[in-house]
Amino acid sequence: MPVARAAAAVAFALTTAGAQAEAPYAFATTPGKLPKDVIPLQYSAHIMPDVAGNSFRGTQTVEIEVLNTTSTIMLNADNLEIDSASLSGKEIGKLALKPILDRGQQTLRFELARPLAPGKYALDLTFKGQINREGRGLFYVNYKAGGADKKLIATTMAPTDARRMLPTWDEPSFRARFKLTVDVPSNFKAYSTTPIEKQEPLSKGMQRVTFGNTPKMPSYLVVLVAGEMERVAAKQDGVEIGIVTTEGKGASTAFPLQASRDLLRYFNHYFGIPYPLPKLDQIAIPGGFNGAMENWGAVVYNEPTLLYDPKKSPDRVKKFTFNINAHELAHQWFGNLVTMAWWDNLWLNEGFASWMAAKATQHFHPEWRPYLDEIAAREYVMNLDARKTTHPIQTRIDTEEQAAAAFDAITYSKGQAFLRMLEAYLGEDNFRKGIRAYMAKHQYSNTTSSDLWAALEKASGKPVEKLASDWTTQPGFPLIKVEQACEDGKRKITLSQEQYRLDEPAPEKRLWNVPLQVGTVNGKAWTTLLSGPSTTITQASCEGALVVDPYSVGYFRVHYDPASFHALAEQAPRLLDSTRLRLLADSWSLALAGRMPLDAYLDLVRKYANEPRPAVWEALLSHLRTVSSLLGGEPEQALVRRFFIDLARPRLATLGWDEKPGESPDDAQLRGMLATSLARAGDPEAIAQGKARFARFLEDPASVPPSMIDFVTLTAGRYADAATYEALAARAANAPNSEERNRFGKALTSAQDPALAARTLQMLLSPQTPPDLIPYIISGVSAEHLDQTWNFAVANRDALLNNMEALGRHALFASIVSSSANPVHAELVENYMRKNFGADGVVEAERAGNGVRIRAAQKARLLPQVRAALQKQ
Repeated sequence: MPVARAAAAVAFALTTAGAQAEAPYAFATTPGKLPKDVIPLQYSAHIMPDVAGNSFRGTQTVEIEVLNTTSTIMLNADNLEIDSASLSGKEIGKLALKPILDRGQQTLRFELARPLAPGKYALDLTFKGQINREGRGLFYVNYKAGGADKKLIATTMAPTDARRMLPTWDEPSFRARFKLTVDVPSNFKAYSTTPIEKQEPLSKGMQRVTFGNTPKMPSYLVVLVAGEMERVAAKQDGVEIGIVTTEGKGASTAFPLQASRDLLRYFNHYFGIPYPLPKLDQIAIPGGFNGAMENWGAVVYNEPTLLYDPKKSPDRVKKFTFNINAHELAHQWFGNLVTMAWWDNLWLNEGFASWMAAKATQHFHPEWRPYLDEIAAREYVMNLDARKTTHPIQTRIDTEEQAAAAFDAITYSKGQAFLRMLEAYLGEDNFRKGIRAYMAKHQYSNTTSSDLWAALEKASGKPVEKLASDWTTQPGFPLIKVEQACEDGKRKITLSQEQYRLDEPAPEKRLWNVPLQVGTVNGKAWTTLLSGPSTTITQASCEGALVVDPYSVGYFRVHYDPASFHALAEQAPRLLDSTRLRLLADSWSLALAGRMPLDAYLDLVRKYANEPRPAVWEALLSHLRTVSSLLGGEPEQALVRRFFIDLARPRLATLGWDEKPGESPDDAQLRGMLATSLARAGDPEAIAQGKARFARFLEDPASVPPSMIDFVTLTAGRYADAATYEALAARAANAPNSEERNRFGKALTSAQDPALAARTLQMLLSPQTPPDLIPYIISGVSAEHLDQTWNFAVANRDALLNNMEALGRHALFASIVSSSANPVHAELVENYMRKNFGADGVVEAERAGNGVRIRAAQKARLLPQVRAALQKQ
């Protein structure tokens, strides 16, 4: 599922009654709007797009089975017109049907004069619909290639948009086969789940392409892509893997092709079930939606999430594309072969694919330290999950809007983090044994979390369901308090838990079954299960510094008593990477929550001055940027920036401004990261370097290595004058690919000059601006010009909402105030959205308001501490 969409989406608030056991999958009791009396067996659909006119016509025969006598046939349709419908069968002949469309419920219903007996029938439909501008259902993408204007069509159906192209039983438990035929221009190539079965010319420069039949699958995996495409291919384990792009992208296909081959081989072995289709196309399109979609046999990616050009792309792009590739290929098993029963169990698809991607990346590229990156990324979701507006991993879904909103950080990142913690507790071999049994038992079918717990419990012999239900059905997570004392030469350790919150104490006294590793620095660690409010364990010796969760596999915060914290902090540079990062991240969060003084955190940070790992620096930089942002407009902001500059400048001086032969990828990445942050903090040398290098880049793009290109463009954009802005805008408009377009576009959104920000905001109203980019432009400009962005959005509300993706509309105004620490902005967004939006918009506004008030409280708490800690220096 689109991972970038997940990063942009946020959790919707729901109340829960605590952990409850879930039943194994049963079709009859699976939630959904559609009756279970009639099921589809086989769709045979013919789509006839008018690419120029952005519309299509279609015909479809659905072989259905009536399970229980019924007088109603109900399926899903949205934004479709039904021209005719009929039903045929052995006992009824052929009956003309009158379509009843409920546009609010997105259903298509047929009422029969006589009850329909159990048996098999054929439902014939003719219909028409729209090729959408936004990435929902069948959509189009306008792009340039070789200076010429081009257009392609593609689909993205998840979670509930297959019904925008085909009348379907568009719920995940209604698995069926799909046989697709499409009429497209003769110069187009077309791709779907299965290989082309037949291709025949038509008149007027058209052709008809028929694809083979698919396996039984949910409708959200239906896929069609057609355009002027190029394909490179290779065989792996008997499967043809293709990398499909628009023309001129050949230099960027070698890495994803090899990565796809490696990953297919790895997953075949891990799951113990070979990839079941004859081909796997990886299709890169220049826009339309963010991230990627795991359509079976034909995964569709936004270009920058698949392609990598070693001559132009930074190493971070290489890592990112491999991880997304791994995520989508993991879905071919976990999601496609075995599918969650209903959207309340979406995390079974997304959390698992995210966990599997990190595992595969660690296997092939341990030098990238993906688990360290995962720990750093986990901070974002933990900050969301420590608020009253969070929701459980597994949460009730009643509407299409709620299903779309469920693709959020809780589903992806918390789901991933929980699975890693669970695997560490059960052991890799037991975990894999359980996963293989789960796959073998449920292939080509659907499941609930209960089915997974049963397989893992049988494989491990441990009470998985009891442990797992705490983490998947309860919101939030625990704070683990650690106290120790040395008695008679033995270390007595008391571990206790309480729900951790950043806003206000939780009214519920929630507890979790918490697997904990407890040991000493560079020593052995033991696993224990904290299953109540507290427990006491004893170590045979008091030697060595105590450490809890040294590999940072736990989804919780750790709060040491002062002596234990001091002992650990003194050894910070010598700790494991994972321990070092956890200590830093937990200390920062505790400082934000008022559980640790800021000067203790800053003293710890000083011990990281020679830190070698980019992931640790990324966390540290994020913390200091947050303090700086909270103190925006206050004199103390300059103190924080000076503290950061004094910390980072010596590290950058050691690395130098230019790449060195034979240096590590970590050093190259860290150079660009530190330079960018120093320039953002106002360091004169970094700003001068960025401007000078951008001037050279305009003359000779090869003068800036890929590792420094983001630093150069972002610095140029942040401190741009009109001429520099024009240069960046020209390169964004004429970029040969989406990666470069996005890079220059991001630089434009960061301009500090309000006049230039106004020009960037005007882009939001242009029909040439892709709908999927609008949220990023809004968030980029509002980070520097909140009030200006808000006023613009209010003044242009209708035009703005009509120009962007429908699924992001409720979050748009809320996102503008997301960086504010001013309670006035909380009231502003809440009052505005109560007046102008529906219930879902009010939920978004209240969540945003909660975040603003949390930051306001943090500002009030930290402001005097910054003064006390840094003014004396």
